[in-house]
Amino acid sequence: MSRVVLVTGAAGLVGTDACRELLSRGCTVLALVHRTTVLVDADGPIHSPRLIVVRGDVTRPDLGLSSEDASLLGAVDTIVHSAATTDFAAPQEVYDSLNVAGTEHVVALAERIGARLVHVSTSYLCGRFESVAGPAATFSEDMLDEGQPLDNGYEESKLKAELVVRRAADDGLEVAVVRPGIVCGDSRTGRLREYRNLYLVLKLITEGKLRTLPGRYGATLALAPIDLVTRVIADVVTRGVSGGVFHAVGADMISLRDVSDVLSEYPCFHVNRFVPAASFSVDQLERRERMYYERVGRDYIAYFDRTVRFGTSAVRELLAETGGSLPPSGPDLLRLLVDDCIRAGYLADGLPGVDAVVAAHASGGAT
Repeated sequence: MSRVVLVTGAAGLVGTDACRELLSRGCTVLALVHRTTVLVDADGPIHSPRLIVVRGDVTRPDLGLSSEDASLLGAVDTIVHSAATTDFAAPQEVYDSLNVAGTEHVVALAERIGARLVHVSTSYLCGRFESVAGPAATFSEDMLDEGQPLDNGYEESKLKAELVVRRAADDGLEVAVVRPGIVCGDSRTGRLREYRNLYLVLKLITEGKLRTLPGRYGATLALAPIDLVTRVIADVVTRGVSGGVFHAVGADMISLRDVSDVLSEYPCFHVNRFVPAASFSVDQLERRERMYYERVGRDYIAYFDRTVRFGTSAVRELLAETGGSLPPSGPDLLRLLVDDCIRAGYLADGLPGVDAVVAAHASGGAT
């Protein structure tokens, strides 16, 4: 059956790629955007006779759709809700109106038109789960509010939003939840449309602007290649899945030691050092570094101190039904991401990495 899918946040990083994937599977897509009218991912603009771009605003009831666009909703059988701010330092009113109230408006619309809801959440609503369950504890896909402390307004808002969705499910709405980890480039090419969030921290580290950060080399990050995230969303949509929660994270956790080791392979990069939080003092930073830390680095230090792991049994089962699996997401993926950033001119000055230099030397060439 060809599905008609309304995608909120369709111009966002996940939303745009999800639209392309859904179109590739024969779905008709109503792409809800706030400003832009052209969807562009890493492969360029998306064009399809089955793509209908509509303007709206999830912060308003009925998503602020015009009467003409609202008339299209009768054919919609699934809503993919990916509209949200992922900014860790947004004002509280933005979290409340966009991430929380926006979800309430989407839920109300899904209930009114009888559509299934696929809610895009985040695995990092786990917060500091280790403080509840111990070091390297596993936050499973059926967990939600486990009393975990949260580190920022983003995590808090995504937890609240998913609680809204869960209550709607309890009241009978057909719901599935996809929780990406740290969204990053394609698992095969490393490509990504835009570099944000932790990519920015990586840029400041490699340029020597963040040389010392509080953290533990044993802390781990859960990378989520964009192709994995969109495949999980599309699998859930096209196969009519409801009632499940799926952690869209790669097969491997990557430690900060791994990150430092990979960065050290590139002669053009500075490599920062992580120090215990008790030994870190902002006042000891040089003036420029202190500015970068206070404006950017401070928002991410919670992710340099966690060892939580994510259960993936449901998502592995979902992918296995069509012969898929979670892609590797350890040091080799990070190298792929870094190489893509260098090609794009985002990181450093594009100097070659150690492997390229060694290969050129062995062949008698110059680099």
